[in-house]
Amino acid sequence: MKSPNSVFTCPTLQLFQKCKTLNTLKQIHAQMVASGLILHSYPLSRLLLFSSTLDITYTLSVFNQIPNPSIFLFNTLISSIVNQKHHTHVAFSLYLRILSHKSVKPNNYTYPSLFKACGLHPWVHHGLALHTHVLKFLEPTYDHFVQASLLNYYANYGKLGVARYLFDQISKPDLATWNSILAAYASNTNNTSSYNGNVGSEDVTSLSAETLYLFNEMLNSLVTPNEVTLVALISACANLGALGQGAWAHAYILKNNLRLNRYVCTALIAMYSKCGCIELAYQLFDQLSQRDILCYNSMIGGLAIHGYGHRALDLYEKMKLEDLAPDNVTFVVTMCACSHVGLVEEGCKIFDSIEEVYGIEPTLQHYGCVIDLLSRAGRLREAEEKMRNMPMKPNSVVWRSLLGGARVHGNLEIGEVALKNLMELEPETSGNYVLLSNMYAGNNKWADVKKVRKLMKDQGIVKMPGSSLVEMGGAMHEFITGDKTHPLSEEIYLKLEEINRRLQEYGHKPRIKEVLFDIEEEEKEGALSYHSERLAIAFALIVADSSAPIRIIKNLRICGDCHASTKLISMVYWREIIVRDRTRFHHFNGGTCSCLDYW
Repeated sequence: MKSPNSVFTCPTLQLFQKCKTLNTLKQIHAQMVASGLILHSYPLSRLLLFSSTLDITYTLSVFNQIPNPSIFLFNTLISSIVNQKHHTHVAFSLYLRILSHKSVKPNNYTYPSLFKACGLHPWVHHGLALHTHVLKFLEPTYDHFVQASLLNYYANYGKLGVARYLFDQISKPDLATWNSILAAYASNTNNTSSYNGNVGSEDVTSLSAETLYLFNEMLNSLVTPNEVTLVALISACANLGALGQGAWAHAYILKNNLRLNRYVCTALIAMYSKCGCIELAYQLFDQLSQRDILCYNSMIGGLAIHGYGHRALDLYEKMKLEDLAPDNVTFVVTMCACSHVGLVEEGCKIFDSIEEVYGIEPTLQHYGCVIDLLSRAGRLREAEEKMRNMPMKPNSVVWRSLLGGARVHGNLEIGEVALKNLMELEPETSGNYVLLSNMYAGNNKWADVKKVRKLMKDQGIVKMPGSSLVEMGGAMHEFITGDKTHPLSEEIYLKLEEINRRLQEYGHKPRIKEVLFDIEEEEKEGALSYHSERLAIAFALIVADSSAPIRIIKNLRICGDCHASTKLISMVYWREIIVRDRTRFHHFNGGTCSCLDYW
């Protein structure tokens, strides 16, 4: 009989590390039988673990010959199978055997693997039943791995509130648990925000702000963050446009010798891009010794939202020369880059290559990109035809792209068709009604504007208020349209009066058609002056260093009047003003904008 220590150090077990084929594994298995190692749990667990990566049928035949498998052996096999992702049904069948076994009960090591399996379709709903089993079979309190797996499951299931509730029940969260809740918030913001979506939505802002709060609580609890923690933090800074905090996170990584792995680098590139520092992002990207598809996607996406379409296309071609095959995200961000600068033919060529060159069936998101590309360029009939030929039904994003193009190019007929479909898909989204109302207002059709407003009122729909964030001294200041709650409100409104006077001296005439109410023209001019970005700019001119760029994050698309006036402000006050609206960046400097009025 072998001593316990010799079982763990036996040379036969070292052979598993070099085992690449089933025949070799069978030879090791035979040696274990001959030597008696097969009678010990640990060597048997190694056999199950390595054989499951080569031939699951052989593994199950070995397992089925074990007279009374312990929960340790069950857990080992379940964990290995789940990590391979191809035989999830086998993992759950093993769990059912545990439940029916008279002498074996699930323990703390059983559930984390199973909850991980529930993150994959079609097993998602099984996690709810598993949670009840945790309550039934495990003694409170559960270990951190079970708690973290529950957090991850509910976060992936879209139940962030439940995940947060579970987190708040933990008295002393360890690093794994902190990372679970921070990653949950980061994942939810990333699902809400993208380079092709609403980068300044209310949900993203609140979730990202909560991520920063949680990170601060983690530091106060004396838990040391690692790379996973910093990725979540940097992602939150990117969404908020919090450059100061994002730069602090970058410095923390360097100071504490954390690894600049591909996930950290991708997050940093996205952060600097979304905070308006595209050249810093490119500098970081250029310094990487190895770049994978994630890094390229992040950099191309950054160039896209800054309106550098030609540079994005050059990087796309460079990526292909490095033998990196584009993925679904690559196609999206590259077509977005084309869309923002009107590179229609180039964008359409990329769309066609998805299937023709790479043999990938275009997704709904890909169709949405090419329809947005055509709509922005005024090729609305082509966009309509592309929609009709789609193999799937268009969603709200696709219809909104068509509506946005119709608004820019004044096509009421297509705009009304788009809104009708949007009302069916998203009857409570105010932005759809506002877009059509903009079109009517632009054509002085105030009776139709009133009809849209009445429809909104009848449906109980309230227009989302415009809000703008500006970072000063490491603190985020938020302004709402017409806001008078800021401590410096009196000074801000006095500054606005000064700005308006100086703009008038330079011949600026407010674009009163941007105001969606049939009111007197003087009142319309006042309404435009109090848009949230105007308040943020006035505040920044009061408190910011005169040489520092003013960086503003806006939750809605910047209106035409604010765009025109901000160009002029940048010239009158000799200030660089960087505005990130819901779709892209606008760099205002010396009276011009980087978008060249194409947005």
